[in-house]
Amino acid sequence: MTARARVRAPELIGKGGWLNTGDRQYTLADLRGRIVILDFWTFCCVNCLHVLDELRELEEKHRDTVVIIGVHSPKFVHEAEHQAVIDAVERYEVHHPVLDDPELATWKQYAVRAWPTLVVVDPEGYVVAQHAGEGHAHAIEKLVQELEAEHGAKGTLRRGDGPYVAPEPVATHLRFPGKALALPDGGFLVSDTTRHRLVELEADGETVRRHFGTGERGFADGGPGQARFSEPQGLAVLPDGRIAVADTVNHAIRALDLATGGTSTLAGTGRQWWQGSATTGPATEVDLSSPWDVAWFGDRLWIAMAGVHQLWTYDPEQGTVRVAAGTTNEGLVDGPADEAWFAQPSGLSAAGDRLWVADSETSALRYVDLEGGVHTVVGTGLFDFGHRDGPAAQALLQHPLGVTALPDGSVAVSDTYNHALRRYDPVSGEVTTLATDLREPSDAVLVEGDLVVVESARHRLTRLRLPEEAVRVADTAHRTQRAATEIAPGTLRLDVVFQAPAGQKLDTRYGPSTRLLVSSTPPELLAEGAGQGTDLSRDLVLADGHGEGVLHVSAMAASCDDDPENEYPACHVHQQDWGVPVRVTAGGASRLPLVLAGMDEHA
Repeated sequence: MTARARVRAPELIGKGGWLNTGDRQYTLADLRGRIVILDFWTFCCVNCLHVLDELRELEEKHRDTVVIIGVHSPKFVHEAEHQAVIDAVERYEVHHPVLDDPELATWKQYAVRAWPTLVVVDPEGYVVAQHAGEGHAHAIEKLVQELEAEHGAKGTLRRGDGPYVAPEPVATHLRFPGKALALPDGGFLVSDTTRHRLVELEADGETVRRHFGTGERGFADGGPGQARFSEPQGLAVLPDGRIAVADTVNHAIRALDLATGGTSTLAGTGRQWWQGSATTGPATEVDLSSPWDVAWFGDRLWIAMAGVHQLWTYDPEQGTVRVAAGTTNEGLVDGPADEAWFAQPSGLSAAGDRLWVADSETSALRYVDLEGGVHTVVGTGLFDFGHRDGPAAQALLQHPLGVTALPDGSVAVSDTYNHALRRYDPVSGEVTTLATDLREPSDAVLVEGDLVVVESARHRLTRLRLPEEAVRVADTAHRTQRAATEIAPGTLRLDVVFQAPAGQKLDTRYGPSTRLLVSSTPPELLAEGAGQGTDLSRDLVLADGHGEGVLHVSAMAASCDDDPENEYPACHVHQQDWGVPVRVTAGGASRLPLVLAGMDEHA
């Protein structure tokens, strides 16, 4: 067995306390003898949601030896609210203990730099591995097997039931609904996201007509009682009258025929898209990644592909899908479709010559024109957010998930983490607030001049009359709570740490198996070192005169089974994007290590 560095795991501290433990508070000493996997996550982060799904099988398979602890580490102000964390734990079916750490105390103790990050602690309380980003479940599975064998032999492994205690279920017609669609007869179709089904409601928005789907997580076509979904979200009417459904966690686009009640699959394989996978082709043969919303625009079904920060399209005549905008890099960059950057696009609405986009992680309102150009009207980037009305150039949103084009050419924004409904008027260039005291609004549909809002965290639809005057709201502006990393002026050595999992090696059969992309906000922060390359280490030269900014680092590594006898080795892609706030100071560090997988030997 390979020798590992032994670093004592810091204590678990969180001002919000513990969830899913029956009100018991835990320390690491209480978990001694178990293999502990700390999952540093925040509920806005689609990559964190991917990791939750990656861990489900491991969690079940090693239930008597492994304890997964979610350490909730907020990015947005709303995510620091304890009730919001309680809601998120139920919404995403987190079936393990969660430590609510609103002040990032444990995050700092473990020197975490990215969402999501997984840290493995052995049964004796030592950190043995750290992994940032997605795609590490196979590596952690192998490590768990090694730790079970090692500590079983030493007598330091303790088997038994874990500390998870399920909360009491709550009876409601809907549970964390995502999106809604107004039907021609006045009723509504709603994605009942946490219950993995679609619900048809009467015009009152409350009385249930029909359910589509068994209510159990899965991926199956068929009638109302046979079909299965997994956290469905967006809905849009297709030209043939069927309804397209963004079946988010199944990484698929489904079609519901209201006349027959049958569900079929339009696009996706059920597998998540990874770098190197096809980006165009027959729709049911191409992998997708967390489609969050859909809208018909320009003779195509547009898909907000939140999981890879892109927009895709589905052509029903050809039965094909393709990338339409975005590079998979996360951020806010306008311009031609193939050069633009998005950050978890989560809401779409078409009107005339514009497809409006709620770009949630940049707290931005954007649009795509008929020529494919991408434009931003509200929002400045990944780390600035708040609630500020006024001229669009200085207005602020907070993680909006929905956008609704209105008949007068303006746009209503479901400003989710501000619990508000906002409005952008292209004529005046102003942003105003239409309503407040909405609990995590995630979508809105226009009905007879009113807006019916999906109040996701109140589990209901709420009808609002459009006000003649805007609501006056005190300005608030925020930046992410993460402390800036102090770095020295001059040359900064960037090291992305990657160690292939046991039994694997870097896959170099077809050329370099690693990729590193570096940029900064502002771009002038870097005099040298920006751009793409294949080496995971790079010298960055900081420009004079810039005291702070954000370094954007995207890394990818592909590893395969190290078995020369195997003609078709299993391969895995490891990838992560970091946004590292930095402050240039004379006494700062001259090296910036970012752990993709393994342990930093220089720490």
